Amino acid sequence: MVDSIFRTRSLGVAASGIPDQYADGKAAKVWEAYIGCSQTRTDQYRKWISDLLRSNNCRHILDVACGHGVDSIMLLEEGFDVTSTDASDKMLKYALRQRWNRRKQPQFDKWVIEEANWLTLPEDLENVDDIPKQGFDAVMCLGNSFAHMPDFEGDQRNHMAAIQNFMGLLKPGGILLIDHRNYDEILATGRVPAKNVYYNSTDIIGIKCSNLYVDGNPTMVTMDYYMDVPSIIKNSNIKLETADKEHHFRLSYYPHRLQEFTNLLQKVCGTNATHDVYADFKKLNEIDKPAYYIHLVRKS
Repeated sequence: MVDSIFRTRSLGVAASGIPDQYADGKAAKVWEAYIGCSQTRTDQYRKWISDLLRSNNCRHILDVACGHGVDSIMLLEEGFDVTSTDASDKMLKYALRQRWNRRKQPQFDKWVIEEANWLTLPEDLENVDDIPKQGFDAVMCLGNSFAHMPDFEGDQRNHMAAIQNFMGLLKPGGILLIDHRNYDEILATGRVPAKNVYYNSTDIIGIKCSNLYVDGNPTMVTMDYYMDVPSIIKNSNIKLETADKEHHFRLSYYPHRLQEFTNLLQKVCGTNATHDVYADFKKLNEIDKPAYYIHLVRKS
């Protein structure tokens, strides 16, 4: 019980600063298998996000949690100019490989990929070429990525600082797209659906969930992911130990609840900023218990 709750990440991952939970390489190695078929995954929301960006006159996009690059690649294929960042070099190497493999395509040839930390994002991008002088048209932080940032201080200071950095890189009138799992439902039931609008792999065996409370307040959700190794090896070029039937990795998240996260965005962005919420890429009132909430905030 102690191990399942309080060891918050896979072994070998540093605990200082903002932890790179992918540093041991275990999750990064099978992330594409966890996502499932990238085409099937992106087809579910490619039109939604592309239409949304185009309707808001967005061309220059900053993806601050690009990971393997699946969302960035989707937008590049749709003709957007994309700058991609991530704090994990283990994840970025897959995005860099994709850029190299497709370098003869104009959009991929000018794809900017940088290692960057949300708390130092402006400084990390300060000397990067091709950054729009007036700011990006859109900043996106999708796939439950923002929840990777813990709140060890208990006052969400790092959450607010990161969002301020996101907003600071937007042009006036630009939009922030940021999402989180339905932690209201996860905290209420203690369960996480293995598949959802983002992740629909047939290689997922299951996800075990542990919810940690401090002084009665939900503080951390730890998820243990179990993948079918023989199936992964058969269907991909990933090299894993065939002696193990299951591949297991652990990730921890701060449980952003819908109303609390809405209040946080209003506190950082101001009450004058336009704020819309979507559920699984549909209108909020169309789904009873969505897997994800997506927030759109327009910089005033």
